[in-house]
Amino acid sequence: MIASSPHNSLADYYFGFLKNLNSDSKLDLISKLSQSLKDEKTSQEKTLQSLFGAYKSDETADEIIAELKASRVFNRTIEKL
Repeated sequence: MIASSPHNSLADYYFGFLKNLNSDSKLDLISKLSQSLKDEKTSQEKTLQSLFGAYKSDETADEIIAELKASRVFNRTIEKL
């Protein structure tokens, strides 16, 4: 017994819908799928290094931290037993 991977079963599922398309539609679909694979290869993933300096502010880190801490709101009430 051969175990099928989720990828194969998903491909079979979609093929069930697509097998009845005409030849031109199938060729168009192949073209679009091929193009999406090419686009995937050309797109560059953002590295952690590229994100440094993304946030610009005149405030120092200590000022931003102090502002965040000051803006916290505690509204928890403790019920008496």
